[in-house]
Amino acid sequence: MQSAMSKQKTALVTGALGGIGSVIAARLAADGFRVAYHDIVERAAPDYFRADLMQSGAGEQLVADVVARYGRLDVLVNNAGAQKVAPVAEFARADWDLVRTLSLDASFECIKAAVPGMVARGWGRIINIASAHGLIASPFKSAYTAAKHGLVGLTKSVALEVAEAGVTANAICPGYVRTPLVEKQIDDQMKVHGLSREAVIRDIMLASQPTRRFVEAEEIAGLASYLASDAARSITGTTIAIDGGWTAR
Repeated sequence: MQSAMSKQKTALVTGALGGIGSVIAARLAADGFRVAYHDIVERAAPDYFRADLMQSGAGEQLVADVVARYGRLDVLVNNAGAQKVAPVAEFARADWDLVRTLSLDASFECIKAAVPGMVARGWGRIINIASAHGLIASPFKSAYTAAKHGLVGLTKSVALEVAEAGVTANAICPGYVRTPLVEKQIDDQMKVHGLSREAVIRDIMLASQPTRRFVEAEEIAGLASYLASDAARSITGTTIAIDGGWTAR
């Protein structure tokens, strides 16, 4: 007989200790999911899982560790990522590998490990946090644009593979969200463009978003909450932009 713990649906959120990931994790917990929090830093907590997703195979091991502890994984939110801004001719290969590995390779590994259990139970949700840059491009973001376009393609392909198994796969494509990652981008953009902080926010970042405001992390979490629900069972293989109208241009 299954224990009550093994019957409760479990969600894994990568990069869950800060920014968008922490808000999504809190929302899913409020929705009644048992949440496994992942990040790379050390932390002593029963629901925390440390893994360096830059290491080959770490994503698969992370999922295996969650399943070993809780008996199942029902919702996978691939949120971990990195950003580097530089002209392509000056883009360091190490930075390219960092952005690609965290955004795309690690997501692939986690999905590969999570899908069999989801299919076996006939229910699962894969939610990939992509970006508006998974749909369009910007200069000086070759690695990020390539990785997020790849993540969108991965989402679509996986959705088709598991379409009859009660498992969905979707990509959320946010515009600029005020997070520590975006704060770092502001500094990088200041250097690349030779502009002040205020000018970068006004003329580079929010110039793309007709609403002229940053997207709030809570808005991303609300969408993730819906995609993780039974009400979203017919939504799969989609890219959902939440970008203040950026990609409507």
